[in-house]
Amino acid sequence: MSGPLLTTPRLELWQPQADDESQMYAIVANPATHRYLGGMADRADHFARFQRGAGSWFLKGYGPFMVRIRGEAPVIGNCGVFHSYRGLGPDFDDKPEGGWIIAAEHVGRGFAREAMDAVLGWFDAAHGPREIVCMIDPDNGPSIALAGALGFAFTRDTALPDGAPIRLFSRAGTKAAG
Repeated sequence: MSGPLLTTPRLELWQPQADDESQMYAIVANPATHRYLGGMADRADHFARFQRGAGSWFLKGYGPFMVRIRGEAPVIGNCGVFHSYRGLGPDFDDKPEGGWIIAAEHVGRGFAREAMDAVLGWFDAAHGPREIVCMIDPDNGPSIALAGALGFAFTRDTALPDGAPIRLFSRAGTKAAG
């Protein structure tokens, strides 16, 4: 299976491969990152989430991209638009969902913004302008600010099935540049 390769001035983004799972697990297992990921309990849960992202590529033609610094091997995160169903209501479920996770040691360097700008540009061009939703822990101020910069607007506060509070956002479909 092959997907698009996106490049930015500093980053390379590619469709997840089996070997990426363990690197991504190390990122999300870090307590500085994990605190905002609501509900991920253990390695088995991470594995299921990773597989769900890969399945989104297979079934929908879009999904999370793995991210690395250009010319370097280690994965530093994943950013993308994937398809999920979280049981949060018709204004959120069964829609393309944006998400970004960057390793704690790389946070604050603009990598998530750079990656998501590339992802959203690719998504709009490849799949047409469509609504994209995202969910963010209400305590994650930097991610909420990034959502706003990417064109996501607050829709409502709710809770995940485990009771953890979550804030929902939506980005209206925009015309691809061209």
